[in-house]
Amino acid sequence: MKIYNKYILPVAISLVLASCKAPMATVIKDEVKQNIPQNFNQQEQADANNNSGMTPWRQFFTDANLVVLIETALKNNQELMITLQEIEIAKSNVLYKKGKLSPTVAAKLGAGVEKVGRYTSQGAGDANTDIEPGKEMPDPLGNFEGGLMANWEIDIWKKLRTEKEAAVAHYLSTVEGKNFVLSSLIAEVADNYYELLSLDNQLEIIQKYIELQKKALEISKIQKEAAAATELAVKKFEAELAKSKAAEYTIRQQITEKENQINALLGRYPQPIVRTKESFMTMIPQTVYTGIPSQLLSNRPDIKQAELELKSSKLDVEAARKEFYPSLEISATLGLEAFKPSYLVKLPESVAYNLVGELAGPLINKSAIKANFQAADAKQIQALYEYDKTILNAYLDVANLMSKIKNIDQYYKLKSEETHALDQSIDIANQLFRNSRADYLEVLMNQRDALDAKMELVEAKEKQLSTVVDIYKSLGGGWK
Repeated sequence: MKIYNKYILPVAISLVLASCKAPMATVIKDEVKQNIPQNFNQQEQADANNNSGMTPWRQFFTDANLVVLIETALKNNQELMITLQEIEIAKSNVLYKKGKLSPTVAAKLGAGVEKVGRYTSQGAGDANTDIEPGKEMPDPLGNFEGGLMANWEIDIWKKLRTEKEAAVAHYLSTVEGKNFVLSSLIAEVADNYYELLSLDNQLEIIQKYIELQKKALEISKIQKEAAAATELAVKKFEAELAKSKAAEYTIRQQITEKENQINALLGRYPQPIVRTKESFMTMIPQTVYTGIPSQLLSNRPDIKQAELELKSSKLDVEAARKEFYPSLEISATLGLEAFKPSYLVKLPESVAYNLVGELAGPLINKSAIKANFQAADAKQIQALYEYDKTILNAYLDVANLMSKIKNIDQYYKLKSEETHALDQSIDIANQLFRNSRADYLEVLMNQRDALDAKMELVEAKEKQLSTVVDIYKSLGGGWK
């Protein structure tokens, strides 16, 4: 026995130490974050104290009808509701991981019966047991028990704490995910609202153009009767009028679809969208200030979400690595046990208890643990790439949109000049046509050019407003 004890303890210790060997996780660096530029535009110096992304959305959007639409969307949007449930799921997972740190205690009640062979060691022992003088042991032998059971894994390597921290980081990332949905939802409602106003104004332009075509058609008919024009001119104006009426119905359908698209964002069935189209062309876009690029790291919810997911994945790797270490579990039971229910109240004879401590670690066939660690390590690297991509895309979004707003402003200015010149040319062409000094084709071409220019001017105004909305979202605005 002494020789046995002499060798068994060192062997057991060696096995435990052997099981403690664990692979190292891949070391990753946030190089994109470290190398983020100082400014969005190298020719301009940004002001860190002036950032439109910090402005609450109620102050950024001043159209009362748009504000009402956004408020409705924030209450009813289904995608937002789905995201809120993801937060609840993540919160429940945090509570689950936290619960694993504490011992579990359960109550137990049981009853059973056992019949063993008489000529076995247990059967012979039961037959010779004299608990009640003059009475034989019951056969078969019953068993009745009741008490408490406890089990506790001692977190000696802080594996369970690491798992809880990973769950907390994931929970916080879902909160940031909700904030990103908020920001995106507000921007999407605003973009669609401005597109709807644009369609309203395009419809008004096409209706005015139709009236203009009707007058031109009447003039061509009068001139034909006076032999100042031919049937060809009449047919050309009739065709142009039919084409314009067809375009009107196309725009009406687009308005219906756009209204329903907004209603879908608001989580409601189709109904009219309250709006004022008359002031659309006179709307002045908000002046946007970008701040400095590093502020994106704290302003944009999608960047913060990616950062927290990276943190969570790093903790998952650490927890997976600690699976290679032995675990210490303590289990205990305390209660009453007897072969007859009446004996359960006889104390202390019926008292039964058990206390066991167990240190166990993986020794052979660690393939499942290795696979779990390798998967967690790969997800950590994947999360880093996702984080870097999110930062890079955020920077490029703002840089592109700031350039776009400058160019679209110039585009709108030139389109305004073009529209004004073509309006004057229409009046001149119509006057010449009445006096038979201009061909009908000149009138048609002038009218078409003027129509196209006005449509493009309206679209330019919509792009002006939508680009400002997109910059506001790209700077992280809307969710605060």
